[in-house]
Amino acid sequence: MKVLVIGDLHCPVVHPGYLSFCKDLYEEWNCDTVLFIGDIADFQAISFHANNPMCPGPDDEYDLAKQEIQKWYKEFPKAKVCIGNHDERVIRLAQSVNIPSKFLRDYGEIWETPGWDWAFEHIIDEVYYFHGTGLSGVHPAYGAAGKMLMSTVMGHCHTRSGVKWRANSLRRIFSVDVGCGINVDAWQFAYGRHIKERPILSAAVIIDGTPYHEIMPCAPGENYHKSNFKK
Repeated sequence: MKVLVIGDLHCPVVHPGYLSFCKDLYEEWNCDTVLFIGDIADFQAISFHANNPMCPGPDDEYDLAKQEIQKWYKEFPKAKVCIGNHDERVIRLAQSVNIPSKFLRDYGEIWETPGWDWAFEHIIDEVYYFHGTGLSGVHPAYGAAGKMLMSTVMGHCHTRSGVKWRANSLRRIFSVDVGCGINVDAWQFAYGRHIKERPILSAAVIIDGTPYHEIMPCAPGENYHKSNFKK
């Protein structure tokens, strides 16, 4: 299979050029499968952390996120989705006040994406895909691949991006940190303004079990700079 792996979106605060970038990759690599690596929604307003007063409240954030997600659904109506830690925020908050998950709608209903297969993990061509919740470090996907003993693709860690290999006398496996597609200038990411290491905007393509990593050219003067996508 030819899998386009789309990084963390954090809708509604996705980079305005990231959808065009991913569409172009899908065509360029002649992909036949799309997988979102997780954190489709940001849910800044529904969090255990302090809320930024400049961000919209829960109801407005939901409407804005849904509008953005529907743009992606229109372009990729069939896809696999790894559930990320931000996607889980509503369920975690409900559980904290003893509301069982059976009283909550599933992700496909919430975002009106019946063609998307939402799950915590997917395996395609013996490659393990998951969001990466709870992992960190310099090479988080590399560590995860060692634990899984199979090739692994993950997101979650916005400043980690790229491919690493490991091998023994019988087999080789790879690990991919996909990167993300966020708009780092959004108020939702104000907490990271003073962190020197910046998010990497990128995606990945896995062709018949072999990984390729694609950096998004989004600096001033490049094809996907946000100035080219002003509303």
